[in-house]
Amino acid sequence: MSNNSIFQKKPFVVLFASLSAVTWAFAFPLIKLGFNAFEIADGDTGAKTLFAGIRFFLAGFFTILLGSIFADKFIVIKKKENWKNVAVLAVFQTVMQYVFFYIGLAHTTGSKSSILDSTSVFFAVLISCLIFKQEKLTINKIIGCIIGFVGVVLINITSGSQVGSFAFNGEGFIILSALSYAFSSVLVSRYSKSESPVALSGYQFMLGGAVMILAGLIFGGRFKVTSFPAFGVVIYLALLSACAYTIWGILLKYNDVSSVSVFGFMTPVFGFALSSIILKEHLSQQLWLTIIALVLVCLGILCVNLNIDKLKKHKNIEKEKN
Repeated sequence: MSNNSIFQKKPFVVLFASLSAVTWAFAFPLIKLGFNAFEIADGDTGAKTLFAGIRFFLAGFFTILLGSIFADKFIVIKKKENWKNVAVLAVFQTVMQYVFFYIGLAHTTGSKSSILDSTSVFFAVLISCLIFKQEKLTINKIIGCIIGFVGVVLINITSGSQVGSFAFNGEGFIILSALSYAFSSVLVSRYSKSESPVALSGYQFMLGGAVMILAGLIFGGRFKVTSFPAFGVVIYLALLSACAYTIWGILLKYNDVSSVSVFGFMTPVFGFALSSIILKEHLSQQLWLTIIALVLVCLGILCVNLNIDKLKKHKNIEKEKN
């Protein structure tokens, strides 16, 4: 890869990936506020799927709109054959990920969901290294993922999560959701070599969102429009998704999947912190545990992004100089 893109320079990768992770973290409390605003019950999977479908269809619209404004031309899929890639991404990144997630969430706790959903980082690294052979599986990547995962587990176990039980339509579906997202990350990295990641994100969101709207209606999903501000929550969530996923897709185009995906460990930690502030959940008696979890996540990110070969080469050069 050439180093002529700002999205390949480490300081900017850290900045943009962290911003995406924090942006997604805002979705945790905002989705709960949205469910309350539309009076969607906890177990109403149909209504939640419909809500998500509207959110992602709008996210696709905003992605194409904003991308077209910045590009000063209407963004389209350049090659007809790439529409197949859009459809595949829509299935993995939007439909399967969120349908499995919402159904699974209805049959397990939020804390366990957050822990299991973080396995998407492991899956993404393994899929990229072992299935698609896009990069080498190194010991620092494995250790970094484990350290980051420990941070996610820490923040959730201490918030009252109960471990031990397993239901396929609960914990199993959350794992399938994580696996779907992991595949989508690797596929975005591959597909963006021949197509704009902005176009891919926008059109897959619209297609996936439309499918989820239809699925939500088939599952009997309905919700009440209680106030105009409720629409504001949906619009805001759509804008968050549009910005975060587009930046994430661009980063995946120019960098190894592992070096970007590991920043996903930041999302549940910041999600926990933001939920504490916005929703007043798990109030700050566990602030120090949040800090420890964040430190572990940052150490994991640093470890995954260490270039061992480059360090060895630099060390050898220094030895030769001496």
